[in-house]
Amino acid sequence: MPVATFCLVALDCPEPRELAEFYRELLGGEVKRYGDDWYDLFAADGTRLAFQRAPGMRPPSWPQADDNSQQLHLDLRVTDLGAAERHALELGARPLDTDDDEGRREFRVYADPAGHPFCFVYGT
Repeated sequence: MPVATFCLVALDCPEPRELAEFYRELLGGEVKRYGDDWYDLFAADGTRLAFQRAPGMRPPSWPQADDNSQQLHLDLRVTDLGAAERHALELGARPLDTDDDEGRREFRVYADPAGHPFCFVYGT
């Protein structure tokens, strides 16, 4: 029998309001502020992401490097990779692995404005 239930993922970042707004633009929903150092995004699908101020945060590298593991990444399901990519880049995302040359068309990897990796995963 479980003793806990999942409630959110919290991302460290230098500017929590800006990162919460970035993900709100991707996922929809509502951003709520809990002081200057913590913001929550209650996404349209019920998912909850939190953003915590961490002034000394170092973004993970992609792909993993021996001295700085990626720690985690978010997978975001999309129905149109091209449209999702254009929107994310307009919001300040940076491409990390978008190579479709080998026939891979089901996912692409980006960094959010704070440097956290996330993937757009094609699916319906």
